[in-house]
Amino acid sequence: MADYYGQQHTQHQQLNPVQQPRSHQMVKAATAVTAGGSLLVLSGLTLAGTVIALTVATPLLVIFSPVIVPAVITIFMLVSGFLASGGFGVAAISVLSWIYRYVTGKRPPGADQLEHARHRLATKAGEMKDRAQEFGQQHVTGTQQG
Repeated sequence: MADYYGQQHTQHQQLNPVQQPRSHQMVKAATAVTAGGSLLVLSGLTLAGTVIALTVATPLLVIFSPVIVPAVITIFMLVSGFLASGGFGVAAISVLSWIYRYVTGKRPPGADQLEHARHRLATKAGEMKDRAQEFGQQHVTGTQQG
């Protein structure tokens, strides 16, 4: 009987967790309201500053746009070109380094797959050569009989 009441009591505790005192709940609510309100005020100030800056900057952008737009496009193309050439240079150096290690027998990563592919290509080439010779023999014997 005591076990039954003990089980009921523990099940009741699991369903309803221990309530925190009201003072803790009030402190949590006050902290949440203060933090939320502060962030809301900051976001409003940021929005107002953005609108003011856009209002001041729009006439300047309109006046200087014939100079700014081509300058931005030129700078973008220059930066893109330098980044692309640098990337291609790094890729070329890494490929040449891999080839050097492969040729000198140091077995770089991927060399096994390359050897396997080369072997399969050589096998297929030999099979195609044999088929071509058979086809040539059939064609020659077929024309001689006809």
